[in-house]
Amino acid sequence: MLEKVKGFNGDRVIEEFEALTKEAERVQRETLQRILDENGAAEYLQNLGLGGQTDPQSFKACVPLVTHKDLEPYIQRIADGDALPILTGRPIKSISLSSGTTQGKPKLIPFNEELEESTMEIYRTSFAFRNRAHPIGNGKALQFIYSSKQFKTKGGLLVTTATTNVYLSQTFKNTMKDIQSQCCSPEEVIFSLDYNQSLYCHLLCGLICSEEVQFLFSAFAHSIVHAFRTFEQVWEDLCCDIREGVLSSRITIPAIRSAVSRLLRPNPQLADTIYNKCVNLSSWYGVIPELWPNAKYVCGIMTGSMEPYLSKLRHYAANLPLMSADYGSSEGWIGANIDPEEPPESATFTVLPNIGYFEFIPLKERGHEQMVENCASIIGHREPEPIGLTEVNVGEEYEVIITTFAGLYRYRLGDVVKIAGFHNSTPKLQFVHRRSLILTVNIDKNTEKDLQLAVEEASKLLEVEKVEVLDFTSHVDMSTDPGHYVIFWELNGNAREEVLSNCCDCLDRAFIDAGYVGSRKVRAIGPLELRIVNRGTFHKILEHYVGLGAAMSQFKTPRCVGLSNFSVLQILNSSVVKCIFSNAYN
Repeated sequence: MLEKVKGFNGDRVIEEFEALTKEAERVQRETLQRILDENGAAEYLQNLGLGGQTDPQSFKACVPLVTHKDLEPYIQRIADGDALPILTGRPIKSISLSSGTTQGKPKLIPFNEELEESTMEIYRTSFAFRNRAHPIGNGKALQFIYSSKQFKTKGGLLVTTATTNVYLSQTFKNTMKDIQSQCCSPEEVIFSLDYNQSLYCHLLCGLICSEEVQFLFSAFAHSIVHAFRTFEQVWEDLCCDIREGVLSSRITIPAIRSAVSRLLRPNPQLADTIYNKCVNLSSWYGVIPELWPNAKYVCGIMTGSMEPYLSKLRHYAANLPLMSADYGSSEGWIGANIDPEEPPESATFTVLPNIGYFEFIPLKERGHEQMVENCASIIGHREPEPIGLTEVNVGEEYEVIITTFAGLYRYRLGDVVKIAGFHNSTPKLQFVHRRSLILTVNIDKNTEKDLQLAVEEASKLLEVEKVEVLDFTSHVDMSTDPGHYVIFWELNGNAREEVLSNCCDCLDRAFIDAGYVGSRKVRAIGPLELRIVNRGTFHKILEHYVGLGAAMSQFKTPRCVGLSNFSVLQILNSSVVKCIFSNAYN
């Protein structure tokens, strides 16, 4: 791991990062050896016959590729209190809960101190490069971060989201202090279970500290956009709180009221300044730099399913730089963004070779991609063998396989990445899409990215109506013969029937996958259907996932809703106000 320094020395962090990435192959071998040395006594590895071997060849020969489904019985035993070393040599003391937006239900994932430390290393590394590009002074960060529900398993282990596990740690608090990223809001706001009250207080605390704020952050771009859509509705109440020095009655949780009230003092001058700035804005363009004049940038994960929010985020941020945060998942971290000045759409993530052992399954042709719902052992023989971190080729796509210190061995993450280049001897990855999020009826295969591009193209037709798509998702309806794609749109206003019909035709034509086009022409796939849903529908979906235990800041809108995700499909279908079918191939 990178050396921990008292305070923060960005030059030293970068220097150590450079040393690690120059010898990525050696570091990978040593990292695998450390993982297997620390966890060699685990039942899972013992049963695979490794016999203490720690070299990559023996590891790959003995340990199969797996998905989460393969590990569920082992993780459940840990959760139920089995004291044996099952997946790791040392006991797992807490479990992370994934957001559940990909598969429809949350996954239980082991969490330990090593995973916590790799998180801090990612934070320190990316901050060092960001701070070199945009140095910040002593101040604070307006962070839209939220805790999630916490509960205990049958065996007494804490279960919460990965982000909450991190926020609870003293290491996180120390690191945020070291890298000058302390949150404007008190802990009571972060750890409240009512995210609506937390969001209001995040905005209020940010305004109170408006001159001190150096940057804005949330785990995902969606959370920042959601925060400022909320700000549009509550800004006058916030001004009133600041003017009178009294917290709004909408905040009912005693701990939050007490903590935030300690920060509030009557400040009519600040309230008037905020009010005058807001009334002079045009459609809230540039609200972020206007209210936080010393902010240097906005940071959060902005790739993948977050890309559709970039247009709105740029509207709020005006000329303030948007910097995509790092690449990881609930299962573990992979890479840091060391080129923060690149636009989010071009963001790459440089793999840290010492935080896990990484392999990549080549996907030379799109047709080779398979759905990963089945156990990896079933489909493994039909795929190319995984290759090592330093063996990947620039320009090619791969599925990511991770081995972590927290008991995941040769774990199929389900992400497809493209190799954009190398930094020294470690690759720079571009996120492409989730492998399982594919629309398919016949021989067609359209990914989350294909869906995003289709929506972007069709939504341009709404500009004449001064209407925008607030959010969207999709579904493959096989109840009809033939099956067809369904696209759900939530709009911020009304559009004429003729315009929506043109949008629907445009969506249908925008899917240019050869299998889709051919199937539509011979009517093996039915006309695409555009369903317009009520305003607030996607907020109901967010509340559904938060109710399952996801953190607000960890929420990702599911872009492809399958039948297994019945609750979300029910929310969508019960909210439909208009249906339009495409005439594009008539």
